[in-house]
Amino acid sequence: MPLSFWICAAVTVASAYVSLGFSIASLVAPNSPSPIASRYALARSIALAAVATIAFFTGSVAFLLAIAAAMTVVQACDAAIGVSIRDRRKTVGPAVIAMINLAALIWLLTR
Repeated sequence: MPLSFWICAAVTVASAYVSLGFSIASLVAPNSPSPIASRYALARSIALAAVATIAFFTGSVAFLLAIAAAMTVVQACDAAIGVSIRDRRKTVGPAVIAMINLAALIWLLTR
């Protein structure tokens, strides 16, 4: 596998696990505003983290492209949510991760 595959896979896994971490933190927070929504976010995050991890073992570029694209969209949507609630930290972090994931995805596509 080319280096672009491994970089894209690593960025995608990191993105998925960061999302998973925030989902867990939201669920266990003592003042969680919406525990039901946190459970839905956690379920989505577990699935995406599992699939992103599997990409390392399949060696399939098409499989990695699909999950990398999904994680880019997830992080972009998280950034949009950050904008809507006017939270700079919840905007910039996901936006930067989405851009890094997109760059890795484009690099993989062009190799």
